[in-house]
Amino acid sequence: MGYSQYAYGSPYCRELRVPFVGEVNPAPVDMMEAVVAVDGGNSKTDVAVVRLDGTVLSVSRSAGYRPQKLGNDKAAQGLRALILEGIKAAGSPRILHLGVYVANADYPAEEAELQQRIVGWDLAQTVGVGNDTLALLRSGSTERFGVAVVCGAGINCVGVGRNGEVARFAAIGRMSGDWGGGLDLALEIMFHATRAEDGRGPATVLSGMVSSHFGLSSALEVAQAIHLGLVDQSRLHELVPLLFPAAERGDSLAADLVSRQADEVVALASAALHRTGLADTHATVVLGGGVLSARAPALNNTISERLATSHPLAHTIVPDQPPLFGSILLAFDKVPLSREERHLATERVSKTLRPTQLTNAANTRAASS
Repeated sequence: MGYSQYAYGSPYCRELRVPFVGEVNPAPVDMMEAVVAVDGGNSKTDVAVVRLDGTVLSVSRSAGYRPQKLGNDKAAQGLRALILEGIKAAGSPRILHLGVYVANADYPAEEAELQQRIVGWDLAQTVGVGNDTLALLRSGSTERFGVAVVCGAGINCVGVGRNGEVARFAAIGRMSGDWGGGLDLALEIMFHATRAEDGRGPATVLSGMVSSHFGLSSALEVAQAIHLGLVDQSRLHELVPLLFPAAERGDSLAADLVSRQADEVVALASAALHRTGLADTHATVVLGGGVLSARAPALNNTISERLATSHPLAHTIVPDQPPLFGSILLAFDKVPLSREERHLATERVSKTLRPTQLTNAANTRAASS
């Protein structure tokens, strides 16, 4: 496309300051100009191409962004292909800004490496790269400051203070102090379900729920099937929704796991609130990712109650909009729109972008592949 100028650094992560959103020499909105917004987690990547008036031109979905598993080159190739697919489906408008917010971009060096690649694709006038927690925060906090906790396949958190100070976490697993999310919960479910069957642990309804889910005779048989490759290990995350009804039925082991997960979310949120100077303010704590967006009362209500004890002025929210909405808003922050134009564009996107759109995009892609 012949673009040579770009904005190097994500709006929060690389520059460590929230951008001022105001009058940026606004000109009449060009209907052939658009932004591209990307939200990528471990399980899926969503791309939207949106005109500057808020018209959603295309929505695409593919597999998650996992450079640690696929390698940087292959992961980036998949990301580029999805972005190009979205631009083509949108009618190939001129792209003013490309905002990419993905999991597994946990360190500034990882962001810089990905940003350099994307700039080299020459798809947009400016490029922004950051962690997917930033998109979640923007989707649920109208003040552009607050805390976001993502609990999907893994767990992560970000905090942005009133003056732009940022609190981040390593989020690379137990060696950086992290526990929680779909994979950790699924492994704990299997741990307790199998030990209950072989006599090493107390009885739990999780044993029968695990075996029934996979259509096998026992949780131990499920473990063996995964070990032998008869059941794909990636299906373990399917066990997480079983945890909450088990806890609500009074199963003590399930209840303990839910309580532990709630403690981890609160610990992250509390640390971020303190580090950004928001601990004693009316701050928003945005909850997202597959585990938290399910809105299981056993988990989410516990999080809200425990957070209220330590931070009575803070409040939690699970956004109705997907994190991709936050990526779009972050992209709008980077293009020359007046306040009124930005407001109208945001309203239009809010009314048209729905999770069902993303599901339909994924189904269409699967059917055509």
